[in-house]
Amino acid sequence: MMLLEVKNLKKSFGGTEVLHGVDLQVEKGDVVAVIGPSGSGKTTLLRCLNFLEKADSGTFSFDGTAYDLAHISRRDVLAIRRRTAFVFQNYNLFLNKTALGNITEGLVTGRGMAREKAEAIARGLLERFGLQARAAAYPSELSGGQQQRVAIARALAADPALVYFDEPTSALDPELTREVLSILRELAREGLTMIVVTHELAFARGIANKVVFMENGHVVEAGDAASVFTAPRKERTAQFLKTLSTTPAA
Repeated sequence: MMLLEVKNLKKSFGGTEVLHGVDLQVEKGDVVAVIGPSGSGKTTLLRCLNFLEKADSGTFSFDGTAYDLAHISRRDVLAIRRRTAFVFQNYNLFLNKTALGNITEGLVTGRGMAREKAEAIARGLLERFGLQARAAAYPSELSGGQQQRVAIARALAADPALVYFDEPTSALDPELTREVLSILRELAREGLTMIVVTHELAFARGIANKVVFMENGHVVEAGDAASVFTAPRKERTAQFLKTLSTTPAA
């Protein structure tokens, strides 16, 4: 079942078009890996999909309802955001709140959930990710891997239909990268719908069922992961895959 469909999404900054009519389809349960060289527009695409950036044009369909991206209302944006979540590459945690507080804040203030219920959800997620002993710790007291696990827990707290991950391991060293990638693999096995911008090609190959390769603001190739990684249709895709290491992540 189609969850998200984007057609002809365009975005410019200062008169320079950086996304040139991008199309994307995501079905429920998909794990879509968005790959490509630096500056290809991957993060901008993700930010437009979650309305952190306003697209200039295009259509956006979410769970059967279509929107004009150039004229979507704030009310509609908020309604879509209530069903999605975003995990940033640099965590974006509230520095003045504990791990527990970072997870409960959106549930209590954004969704009006009773604090007792929000804390029960948060503690359950902290335990799931091996952070139950760090519930009272502030971000400055947590390692990068711990902060990213809190960020993922925060994203999952409201039971989203779709989660966007923007280079979730780019700020981590190899050991901490393995920690976070193992969590994403578990979420994929559970059927969580995800769009993951990543430079970890071995991880993308192991977790994604669909791959989108972008360059210079265009989708060069998109398809099922096995086909794109083993027999890409486009020569540029093949060249890109050959230039990067695909040593499997543990």
